[in-house]
Amino acid sequence: MAETTIEEQIKQALDDIRPNLQMDGGDIEFLGIEDNKAKVRLVGACGTCPSSVYTLKMGVEAHLKECIPELDGIISY
Repeated sequence: MAETTIEEQIKQALDDIRPNLQMDGGDIEFLGIEDNKAKVRLVGACGTCPSSVYTLKMGVEAHLKECIPELDGIISY
């Protein structure tokens, strides 16, 4: 079995949490990797939600770092 790249791992981890965001009328886009951090953007209702910072740090970033320990975090756009 071929080893997955960090980009593929990030996409899979985001797919794991995407249904939760979509239930609230939003979604997340993966924009790439910069300085060993995933570049992401919340869209839809999640993009304008007052709790988006909490969602990104406590939800998205925590899940990505749990799945991919070598990842340093996220950058939000």
